[in-house]
Amino acid sequence: MPPAISVVSPSQGPTTGGTPVTLIGSGLIGATAVRFGGTNAASYTVNSATQITAVTPAGSAGSVPVTVVSPTGTSNAVTFTYVAAAVPVVGTVSPSDGPTSGGTSVTITGNGFTGTTAVRFGGTNAASYTVNSATQITAVTPAGAPGATAVTVTTPGGTSALSPHGYFFYAAPPVLTSGDPGLGPASGGTVVTLLGRDLLNAGAVRFGTTNAASFTVDSANKITATAPAGAGTSEITVTTPGGTSNPVPFSYVAAPSLTELVPDHGPTHAATVTLTGLHLSTASAVKFSGVAAGFTVVSDTQATATVPAGAAGPVPVTVTTAGGTSNSLTYTRLAPPGL
Repeated sequence: MPPAISVVSPSQGPTTGGTPVTLIGSGLIGATAVRFGGTNAASYTVNSATQITAVTPAGSAGSVPVTVVSPTGTSNAVTFTYVAAAVPVVGTVSPSDGPTSGGTSVTITGNGFTGTTAVRFGGTNAASYTVNSATQITAVTPAGAPGATAVTVTTPGGTSALSPHGYFFYAAPPVLTSGDPGLGPASGGTVVTLLGRDLLNAGAVRFGTTNAASFTVDSANKITATAPAGAGTSEITVTTPGGTSNPVPFSYVAAPSLTELVPDHGPTHAATVTLTGLHLSTASAVKFSGVAAGFTVVSDTQATATVPAGAAGPVPVTVTTAGGTSNSLTYTRLAPPGL
């Protein structure tokens, strides 16, 4: 008896061929050919007397009879329908930017993704991809050069056309060259100017592991950031879609304090006093009732200052450093004795 076929599954596939199908029937042992219309299957395997798996050859859109040939004759025909595959369309790519080193997981949305055989970023294949559905693909970007690159999807229906939103932007890694000033009070609040390159689209500025209190991207070469509270030496970094920059140093300075003035009184004309306290090494000003005085830093705990001339009476004395302004101590100017 000739072989018989009752089922072909699936019963349709693209005109490009390559669809694996299962034929169910009887008397299939010894099959010498499986034909789709007048064309032999691309390949086939006789699994048992009741089952053959075959791969469709290319064909024209429409229905063709599927038959099995064996030494005992040719089977009845079952119908397989060739369907013209649609050209895929890329709608959006999200996220749309990432580092030139690659490795960004992106979601591609569109349609016609069934049977995808390639996802490319420019002329480079994706590092990997997964077809989630006919309308969505998850792909991992390969390494690329800075700039925009078109994302395309290839299926048996062809390769997608360029889409206005179907681009991925490779961002160069940010680089910092300086941060000024390089120190500030432990309480935070110092406005630091960061200079470098490829700083656009910065998503974070960090002082060590702490986010800046605020920051503004002024240009591709400049960011203005406000330091958070901190202690010790901290490394400032900038993170953009291109990655995280090299660090530049920032030192937190403890607030100064004054414990003693020697002497704590003197004439109404200029005089010299010694100030003793803590954290005085970065002193930028010594003031007597708000009037700046000449001064010399001797050590982190001592400075000398020239008291400016002034009217008799007590005046507050403060020291300002990178850590802030100290508490005040009182210096008293004494009027000269009357005649």
